[in-house]
Amino acid sequence: MARQPSSSPTAIRVRAHRQRLREQGLRPIQIWVPDVRSPQFAEQAHLQSLALAASRHEADDQAFIDELADDE
Repeated sequence: MARQPSSSPTAIRVRAHRQRLREQGLRPIQIWVPDVRSPQFAEQAHLQSLALAASRHEADDQAFIDELADDE
């Protein structure tokens, strides 16, 4: 069952804007990213940081990150 397009002023402006973008050769995409506000994300980040800290490569890994951070 297809939805009827809205005729509200906002919907009309959005539709026109999207059409102009399509005419420029662009297309819409949807990107899903981790929800950094979720408790599961915080828990997983904590577990991964513990695993990294326990790694025998931790010093090399940290040196690499420090080198990237110093590149301003």
